[in-house]
Amino acid sequence: MKFVSTRDSSVEVSASEAILQGLAPDGGLYVPVSFPSLETLNVYEVSSYPELAFEVLAPFFEDDILKDDLAEICIDAFNFHVPLVELHEKQMVLELYHGPTAAFKDFGARFLASCMEKLLEKQQRKLTILVATSGDTGGAVAAAFANRKGIEVKVLFPKGRVSKRQQQQLTCWGGNIKAYEVDGSFDDCQKMVKDAFMDKRLSKEWGLSSANSINLGRLLPQMVYYVYASTLYKETYGTKPTFIIPSGNVGNSCGAYWAFSMGAPIERITLAVNANKTIPDYLRDGEYKPRPSVATLANAMDVGAPSNMERLFNLYGDIATFRKMVSATSVDDETIKKTIREVYQETGYVMCPHTATAERVRRDLPVQDDTIVVSTAHPAKFEAVVEPLIGKSVPVPENLASLLSKRSEYKSVGCNYKELFEE
Repeated sequence: MKFVSTRDSSVEVSASEAILQGLAPDGGLYVPVSFPSLETLNVYEVSSYPELAFEVLAPFFEDDILKDDLAEICIDAFNFHVPLVELHEKQMVLELYHGPTAAFKDFGARFLASCMEKLLEKQQRKLTILVATSGDTGGAVAAAFANRKGIEVKVLFPKGRVSKRQQQQLTCWGGNIKAYEVDGSFDDCQKMVKDAFMDKRLSKEWGLSSANSINLGRLLPQMVYYVYASTLYKETYGTKPTFIIPSGNVGNSCGAYWAFSMGAPIERITLAVNANKTIPDYLRDGEYKPRPSVATLANAMDVGAPSNMERLFNLYGDIATFRKMVSATSVDDETIKKTIREVYQETGYVMCPHTATAERVRRDLPVQDDTIVVSTAHPAKFEAVVEPLIGKSVPVPENLASLLSKRSEYKSVGCNYKELFEE
């Protein structure tokens, strides 16, 4: 399997080359030249999630330097539960927050870190990872890469735009993990990362790579839980589910579309966004207009210029096809609050603001059965929002509690990427 840039399909690279580079030399994002069919794979006969991940991902690493390491990488990366919970009959919640940092980003970050460490060991070289975060990515990347050999990580987060517990998770590591508080938005953080990559001298000198969802190694493992959940749902109910996905930078959603392209039993995919309406506006007007992000309660989705839209455009190039395959609905802060309260009063189930955004989209569908809402983070990470709405404390999971007691350390910077490399 080879991969090409979304901007130039003439140059093909292996999975490992794409993972180490992060961003393609022309500034594009790596995509597979084709998608293997799940019909030829053993996905319906596996006994564990890591085994399923291996079966789904193996075709992408055929003839790759990591081919013989892939099974071990999957076992190392996916060592936590992936429960599909019934909220109402035939209305499910896919909980993706049972990893080390209580967010779905653990899937991609742990897989990527394991891949990179093995690649660097084989090649006897070092890398510097740049990652911008709107909330959960930074903590997941920091946890996944902490103490990995040959890798230094620089995490950028927007000042005042991540929750207190999210900030603690991405600033408590020290060692090979360095955190930077940027005086700007997530889009500013993301631009700094891209500008650093495009600085050829600096990129070469520091051996830059990315751990954002622009990196292929983050996105490939995100396909797996859509294959897993849709297969499990179809085996249980005999029908294909519709996924409703909280969406910010669109990497998680893109993973679902790639799984769909492989033939996963998915009926439809719809995106739930907050007050950042770039995608709904594009679907309405047919003109894509990135814009500065707006701060909301669902802060990990506060993205006005989603990077992975470039991959969706690559998949569904014209507006007619895009509208046929993609739908997106915006939910405001007051409605997010209302939904958190309603769900708890009706079922006793506690949702984070991001999950509640998707749940609201589900509740507004004409038919709510055969749906899976993707739950992206544990509600305890957003206690300041959630607890007043449900009138009780949200128990802190052990994996999160262990990080909250650590010492926080970070450096405040402006929006010039060169500040990240001032020692």
